Amino acid sequence: MKIAVVGAAGMVGSRVVTEALRRGHDVTAVFRGEIPVVPAGVRAVRGDAADRELMDGLLSGVDGVVAATRPRPGDEDAVGPATRTLLDAALATRTRILVVGGAAPLRSPGGGLVLDDSRYVPTHIRPVAAASVRQFEVCRSHPAEWVYLSPPALLEPGERTGTYRRGRDVLLTGPSSISAEDLAVAVLDELAEPGVDQHFTVAS
Repeated sequence: MKIAVVGAAGMVGSRVVTEALRRGHDVTAVFRGEIPVVPAGVRAVRGDAADRELMDGLLSGVDGVVAATRPRPGDEDAVGPATRTLLDAALATRTRILVVGGAAPLRSPGGGLVLDDSRYVPTHIRPVAAASVRQFEVCRSHPAEWVYLSPPALLEPGERTGTYRRGRDVLLTGPSSISAEDLAVAVLDELAEPGVDQHFTVAS
């Protein structure tokens, strides 16, 4: 499978690249900043997700694209437009796109959105959480073939176990956590065998 990973320098994107290589896929890794040393077999490209011309070219001929970008602090308003550009490119090139977003668009076990549940979204991370809700709304209104993956409340580097629980649009608890490595496993599983839900979540 030919896969493009946009946001390949990040915690999730870098693990997706590693997992894709582990499975023998052909990987194009897109970096917003300077290109780091990449594993053998990875095609590294410098570019911005908001560059429509570049995205059209990169997505042509790939089987799937993973959008794993995160905004810089203070730049949360850029998430929606950048996601829309990627979706436009995916639609134009007829490429399936998996957007790794945030937990905020999920429903909280107590009702309402996770965004509004202070147990999971403290005040200091609310701006980026709100951006993920806007990002999800951009996806919902777009005709591209997309799927949106919401991580659980806690996502951090850790161990690859190769296992996870899968849910729909309600935050998984007990625990509400997963390693970035196992999130990448879920991403590649979804690309290989698409599920029925356009919005899903996972947890360990």
